[in-house]
Amino acid sequence: MTLSVKTRQVVGPEDAARRNTQGLREGFVIENLFRPGEINLTYSHLDRMIVGGVSPTREALEISRVPETGTDAFLERREAAIVNIGGAGSVTVGDKTYELGFQEALYIGMGASALRFESRDASEPALFYLLSAPAHRACPTVLITRDMARKVALGSAEESNARTINQYVHPDVCDSCQLLVGLTMFELGSVWNTMPAHVHDRRMEVYLYFGMQEQTRIFHFMGEPSETRHVVLKNHDAVLSPGWSIHSGAGTGRYAFIWAMAGDNMSFTDMDKVPMDALR
Repeated sequence: MTLSVKTRQVVGPEDAARRNTQGLREGFVIENLFRPGEINLTYSHLDRMIVGGVSPTREALEISRVPETGTDAFLERREAAIVNIGGAGSVTVGDKTYELGFQEALYIGMGASALRFESRDASEPALFYLLSAPAHRACPTVLITRDMARKVALGSAEESNARTINQYVHPDVCDSCQLLVGLTMFELGSVWNTMPAHVHDRRMEVYLYFGMQEQTRIFHFMGEPSETRHVVLKNHDAVLSPGWSIHSGAGTGRYAFIWAMAGDNMSFTDMDKVPMDALR
């Protein structure tokens, strides 16, 4: 089994404004999350969020300890959320196994033991997207189906941003310490996400784009509202967003994305909206 962990230091707004495209990608973009038979984690110093991809094939994969956390067990002082965007699979937490179908999620509270990941069929492997943040209290582990998600419709066809936000790890769905996680789906013909833009200095956010054709690309916009930049992303690319940065994008074809936040509060609507005439 291969467990790979990369560390991302915090990048400030002045530094980001001076970086070229490659520099932005090195600071914010996470690629190659889902490699068959591997666990790939990125430890970000943005609210200590860990972003990972777990891709079991014929053999199970296990996360028991991640040295970068400085604890004896991975979730000793952390909580986690897992969303499956591949074939059917299972996650075992301690002595209990949870079956996860496509777009189903599992929230795991602080103090849980080792995590074991398996695919039901190696020819159609599960793709487990993992998010973990520090926690100060234990919350119950909960399997979250698509029907359980809290659904919020936003945007319009006229603005090319008609979409449904499926809130998975959210106070109205399950208890968590600081993680908020959801999945945004678009109506046919809508391409813009999170526009008009916003920032939320009290929380970081990370997007994972998925459900895209091989040639589809996302033009993801980031940076301070007065100093925006963009990076071009493909299927299964993730992008980190500090609290000072907008996080918005447009796709050349249909796509979906998973968003996750960690920080000071649990209010999904705690955001500072950016007027369109403030964007540069």
